[in-house]
Amino acid sequence: MALFDWLTKKNKALSQMTRQELRRQELLLNRERDQLLKRVTDLAAKKQEIFERGRQEKSPEVRRVLAQEFDLKTTEQLLTSRQLNIRSKEAITVTRMRMLRENAEKAKARGSKLGLIGEKDLVALEKMIASDEITAEMYQDRLDSMLQIGGEDGESILTPGSKQVLDVWEQMDTGLIADAGQAFDEADRRVRERHKAQSE
Repeated sequence: MALFDWLTKKNKALSQMTRQELRRQELLLNRERDQLLKRVTDLAAKKQEIFERGRQEKSPEVRRVLAQEFDLKTTEQLLTSRQLNIRSKEAITVTRMRMLRENAEKAKARGSKLGLIGEKDLVALEKMIASDEITAEMYQDRLDSMLQIGGEDGESILTPGSKQVLDVWEQMDTGLIADAGQAFDEADRRVRERHKAQSE
């Protein structure tokens, strides 16, 4: 999806788009991102399967074919991962714009310049989106800084609850939590506690 072509050919600044327009783009980008994520996951599983078959295979000819297939799947995985990174950054951009639209009145009351995105900003964003070296997380930080909605000025896409889940996964990665069932229970408990604390 050529997000910025769509935005610029309409001759409409991001801050001038309606919430409905932004929401439509957000849904399209999220759907495409989810499809790419599934493809990356499927490719990773297929590669594991091919590798295991090759490990058990004794025929050199079959092993060569499996090695070629593994290499092809890796290339496809890398290309798909690149697309996934781009779609993730585009989705973050549109989500941030929608959030700005929803909070426009509040920002205006504070005298903030939130949402005033010019052509120069669009060019900078497009370059960051196209760069493979900038991950979705790095892009989100830079976008927040550009829009001045980091910290107290805006809601982060990563909620406190989702940060708790990431923390549990990191503990599994480092071996602090070994059992998958225990890790799930711990993540579920933490997220529930976060929701309970926020509702009180």
